[in-house]
Amino acid sequence: MAEKAVDLPEECWELIIKLLDHPSHFNSLSQVCKQFLSITNRLLLSLKLSDPTVQALLPRLLQRFRRIKQIELTGFQGDMNSILHQIAQSGLNLESLNVSKQPTLPVVGLRALGSKMMDLKSLNCSKMRCFGDSDLNVIAESFPCLEELDISYHADDSTTGSKPISDLGIFSLSLKLKSLRKINLSGNSFITDKSLVFLSTNCLLLSQVVLHFCNFISLNGISKLIHGCSHLNSISVHGIGNPSVNAAFKVPFLSSKALWAIALSDSDISDEFLYAVAEARFPLKKLTLSRCANYSFSGISVLLNEYQSLEYLNLEAAYFLRDKDIAELSRFLHSINHINLSHCYGLTCITFYTLIKNCLVLDKLEMVATSIGEENIETDFKASHGIKSLNLANSSLGNNFITSFASICPKLELLNLSKCKGITEEGIVEVLKRCSEIRQLEVNHIGGMTDCFLHLEFELPKLKVLSLMFSGIDDDALAMIGKRCCRLLKLDLAGCFSLTSKGVKEVVENCKELKEINLKWCNKFSADIVPWMVFSRPSLKKIVPPSRFVLTERQRNLFLRHGCMVYDGGAFE
Repeated sequence: MAEKAVDLPEECWELIIKLLDHPSHFNSLSQVCKQFLSITNRLLLSLKLSDPTVQALLPRLLQRFRRIKQIELTGFQGDMNSILHQIAQSGLNLESLNVSKQPTLPVVGLRALGSKMMDLKSLNCSKMRCFGDSDLNVIAESFPCLEELDISYHADDSTTGSKPISDLGIFSLSLKLKSLRKINLSGNSFITDKSLVFLSTNCLLLSQVVLHFCNFISLNGISKLIHGCSHLNSISVHGIGNPSVNAAFKVPFLSSKALWAIALSDSDISDEFLYAVAEARFPLKKLTLSRCANYSFSGISVLLNEYQSLEYLNLEAAYFLRDKDIAELSRFLHSINHINLSHCYGLTCITFYTLIKNCLVLDKLEMVATSIGEENIETDFKASHGIKSLNLANSSLGNNFITSFASICPKLELLNLSKCKGITEEGIVEVLKRCSEIRQLEVNHIGGMTDCFLHLEFELPKLKVLSLMFSGIDDDALAMIGKRCCRLLKLDLAGCFSLTSKGVKEVVENCKELKEINLKWCNKFSADIVPWMVFSRPSLKKIVPPSRFVLTERQRNLFLRHGCMVYDGGAFE
């Protein structure tokens, strides 16, 4: 190994290496020279441990990477108390720790860690099989300076005799964690509005709260939380509205100068609730009312009229909406850059063109499973709109409409047309011709893609992500993709039953930057295809192999040493 690289100041090399998009590149760089080894050691800030066999090497790793701030032990199957004790003795100054997906809280290890690292800022203890109020006390006593805490989605295994988290446990926690800013309480089914009052009263710096599937939380409780937390800037609520709990909305909001994001999904709300939000005049930038019920056009109209500086709006599954309603609401959406109207079945092409015309800074539009494309509309729009992301999946689109929007939105970078049965290869080719900036294309469950790519006569150098699940593509078309889309980073071919090793080898050889490939349900491959990909294309980091591929633990570890994670099946994480 050489002593030094080209004679540049070390600070310059550090800035250059920081530009790499993933720390996995540090491994090869560290072998170039001792200078690069030293720099990459300093730049690695996070460490993820999943294999128990690495426990013996942990002291050396912690000694080498002295600037690690975050350690993730999600689902670690070794001795958690022992490994936490090793981390405690390392002398590191951790800021974030993830010990989620464990049978129980590793109490002994966390106490040892807390005695050395009381300044830990973030702790994730979610998805444990057994977790209760006593565990909350351990956390609060061990890490009194915590600012972020995730205690969501515990299994509440009744066979262990453990009682789930209660209002009393949240009360005790709130008294001890005075610096708490973010908390995720999702899935804790037995806490009530009292817990929100305790948090708002005692955790005065609280800024973000997540409450998904908390059955005994009501809109009144949410209002009390907002009323009591002057620093609250974001609240996310899912699945509230139990008729026995969600009494008529009564508690008015206190106007807050911090609250910029409200997200309500799969919940029963009311126009009265929306009127109260409008009257509060929060500095809202993001509003989500996804799959919510019991509100009407009147409520959302009053609210949007008040918040004309909104930048993000999600009205997914607002079944009452029609084209004329969107025409009315669009008058208030001057600042909107992302809107989701998916599953609003009453909306057609008229809504699409209305938004294009009236929302001049719109950057991302989602209209999945709407009635868009069911009728042809003449338009004289010019190619000037700056929309960069368009998701129209599962709609009745045809070639005429997609070529129309391609002309209007030539700056598209992300396009999803999956399950749009009226589209043919001619339409896709025309879109690719007109939208030369496309970086991500999803055309899953659409037939005819073989002809589309087989006859592609121009290159797509900017295309990075291509998803062709169940598209029927064959080896010849895949080989052409390798030639025309040579800068691909991610390729999803799940369910393309005609593919063989021949086509995959062509695309892997030509796409020299490919990082991820999904071959699930593709069963015409030879047994050596996965090892061949790992050793032939060093850039590959994730592979979902054909369903019949049996992966041994020895093979998995071998592939990991070459920098590639090979899954047993399923989609990418």
